[in-house]
Amino acid sequence: MGNENLSAADRETPTVRLIDDDVAFRHAMQRLLRTAGLQVVEYGSVGEMLLEGIGSAPGCLVLDIHMPGPSGLDLQEMIASQPEPLPVIFVTAEATVHETLRAMKAGATDFLFKPVDGEMLLSVIRKAIEDDAARRQARRRLCALQTRYSRLSPRERQVMEMVVNGALNKQISAQLGAAERTVKAHRAHVMEKMEVSSLADLVRAVGQLGMTPDSASVAGAA
Repeated sequence: MGNENLSAADRETPTVRLIDDDVAFRHAMQRLLRTAGLQVVEYGSVGEMLLEGIGSAPGCLVLDIHMPGPSGLDLQEMIASQPEPLPVIFVTAEATVHETLRAMKAGATDFLFKPVDGEMLLSVIRKAIEDDAARRQARRRLCALQTRYSRLSPRERQVMEMVVNGALNKQISAQLGAAERTVKAHRAHVMEKMEVSSLADLVRAVGQLGMTPDSASVAGAA
């Protein structure tokens, strides 16, 4: 089949997983993608892919709907449950309106019919790979931000909430019943632990965490 195992060294290399039981189509697409400089692994069925493992490499899937065993739609549902779901591009010879709608509602990147224009497919694939890379980067940034937030003490979280809402040190001091120098120390610790250098950066970080003042209060009291 010409499949290549996705080794640890390849995990950050965008890879197109091509799943189609039409051997001629699959080989033609493999040549097209490799000529365009893309890494590709091919499978004759969903089951064959699952036996080898989806792997963690970024990229996308290009798959047919109707194949022996689990269908392309079944695989799309499995992929959606992954921690980092890959973009799915359907390329099929025929599909019902229901199947097409089901695929698009489930988040398919695109739905193309055979015979497919090579340049169009390459364009769709490249866009899917770019989007996947952007989502992975955003998830890594959020994970790092959540880790930094978890290092804050309950009192530091309270101080952070008040700071991002515009409270001055003396106002925070009065509300918490703490000395102003203590508030300044908490504030400095918040900036250090959140790895930000300005109030604007701190406000941005809190926004990226999806925290509202109320949710921050709950977190601070936990």
